[in-house]
Amino acid sequence: MPSYVVTRAPGKINLQLSVGPLQADGYHPVATVFQAVSLFDDVRISFSDKPGISLTATGKVSELLPLDKNNLAYKAAELMCKKFEITDGLAVTLTKEIPIAGGMAGGSADAGATIVGIDSLFGLGLSRSEMEKIGSELGADIPFTISGGNAIGTGRGDQITPVLSRGNYNWVLALSSSGLSTPAVYQECDRLREGLQVAPPHISDSLLQALGAGDAIALGKALSNDLQPAACSLKPALRLVLDVGMDYGALGGLVSGSGPTVAFLAENEDHALDLVVALTSSGVVGNVVRAAGPVPGARVIESA
Repeated sequence: MPSYVVTRAPGKINLQLSVGPLQADGYHPVATVFQAVSLFDDVRISFSDKPGISLTATGKVSELLPLDKNNLAYKAAELMCKKFEITDGLAVTLTKEIPIAGGMAGGSADAGATIVGIDSLFGLGLSRSEMEKIGSELGADIPFTISGGNAIGTGRGDQITPVLSRGNYNWVLALSSSGLSTPAVYQECDRLREGLQVAPPHISDSLLQALGAGDAIALGKALSNDLQPAACSLKPALRLVLDVGMDYGALGGLVSGSGPTVAFLAENEDHALDLVVALTSSGVVGNVVRAAGPVPGARVIESA
């Protein structure tokens, strides 16, 4: 048995997010197409002399992170210990790169990495689907951070079906200095759609065809997000960011998930670099990074 493991999990972009009507249980059925991209959080799990679970964090955005039972990584460790009767003290350290409350599943990635890490540390031998099922008990995006790649998510987004695709895609991500609350964005979506007939969620055929063909131009045209009007309503500056990115030649752009990260699809790596320079010099966004996708889901990168 190793003394520690380090696992790495990716952030995600919703290439499409179709949101159905509000249900009696307070949730919305969704149909989404995820792509895992190369912004990663690392989770180190080691044995501790202290009983229970201790959580610490490092990295660019770690100071904004709750380090208590409200953290999804803590919840994941707690759930795994309960399910598999683990009584050892565990020290969990998060190294954050994925934006917090940015619509890129940073908290879910930490939880997914924690589940994969504890499986490896204790040699539990769980399959990916078993780990995804455990993740779905905690949050809708967690199963995808374990599976990675490209996938369709249905139900609450937690029922994952892999999508075959060709090629790699270059993204430019405009990050915001402050996050958006996912529940608040869904509430605003309901307010904006009040009195309207809301169709059941559906997956775009043209988007799946673009992925299957490896056609970045067609994919850019097919990007869509039903939560984008709500995110822009709560944070009007997002509209300006979207306009500027498209003016500078992005193949497509959208708010990722519940926002406020804005994702722009570039034609290739050189185009992505040009887009980073243009967005940065425009002054409408403070932090711009590049990412590529699809990338694998949560995996062990170190153990000893």
